Amino acid sequence: MGNAVAPDPDHPLDLEEDDTQNLTSLATKFDTTRYLTSTSDIVALLTLEHQVRMTNLFNSLGRQFRRVSNSGSPENARKDLDRAVEQVVEYMLFVDEAPLREPVKGVSTFTNTFPLRGPRDKRGRSLRDFDLQKRLFRYPLSYMIYSEVFDAMPAAAHDRVYQRLRDILSGSDPSPKFGHLSLADRQAIAEILQDTKPGLR
Repeated sequence: MGNAVAPDPDHPLDLEEDDTQNLTSLATKFDTTRYLTSTSDIVALLTLEHQVRMTNLFNSLGRQFRRVSNSGSPENARKDLDRAVEQVVEYMLFVDEAPLREPVKGVSTFTNTFPLRGPRDKRGRSLRDFDLQKRLFRYPLSYMIYSEVFDAMPAAAHDRVYQRLRDILSGSDPSPKFGHLSLADRQAIAEILQDTKPGLR
């Protein structure tokens, strides 16, 4: 939906999605003179959308684990925690990510500068590396695993997330919902994490 607009105020959910990708100017869509720039960087917007959703999921998972820990009734909440962990892990691994129908490119320096913030493994790979041909990132595991909001979650939440990642990346969980992860994807992600995420066993 990048750059799609809803021109009819009476139907704000009806988006015009034709010719929305790879626009270098939005001047044909609406009056851009009231804005700082007439451009819209679709790569930056896609990245921001992912980052905001991932932040919200980490915060929610951390709160749930703290609430259960404080209430002293982890058994009663096990199913809720299982669902919350699974939701986080699925989003981290880009389950149900909408494939790009055509390659996309930004109109600013963001596409080049964002990956430079690393970290990188011994082979120079980073979870921040873009794909932009068929999907957003080259290695489909969220770079937000390095974020402060992820690190701020309780240890029990980390343990559960790490365990699920191990199950999936090792292939011991063959669930079809993770079928978008090729063997090469799983191996690369595991190797990148091994080199770049201290404390991850």
